[in-house]
Amino acid sequence: MLAEQDGERIDKWLWAARFFKTRALAKDAVELGRVRIAGERMKPSREVRSGDMLQIERAGERFEVVVVGICDLRGSAPQARMLYEETIESVQRRERLSQLRRFAEEPADAIRKGRPTKRDARKIRAFKYKQNA
Repeated sequence: MLAEQDGERIDKWLWAARFFKTRALAKDAVELGRVRIAGERMKPSREVRSGDMLQIERAGERFEVVVVGICDLRGSAPQARMLYEETIESVQRRERLSQLRRFAEEPADAIRKGRPTKRDARKIRAFKYKQNA
């Protein structure tokens, strides 16, 4: 699976490394600047080579990976994991953000929809009455 090639299209490599489910999604991410090589934007046809440093933004997460292998075929997840090596800083940052999300308040709890219930209306009236008295 790990072929000794000079390079592979970045959109094809991202798909093979399982960062995106389809090549079309990988292509769109590259065109929108969510994937960079050494901090530079590129086109989907740009070739990626072993040793390249990629910054990938996907679904609110940011990965910094070094390309280790080149492959144009999509394989299993363990095979795809052999195509890159994530930097230590990237892993630590993602773990820290994961911890913050775990302890964050559920957004739906803060949003109240519609009019107050009868019970809530009574509480509101009682509160207003106490303030005016």
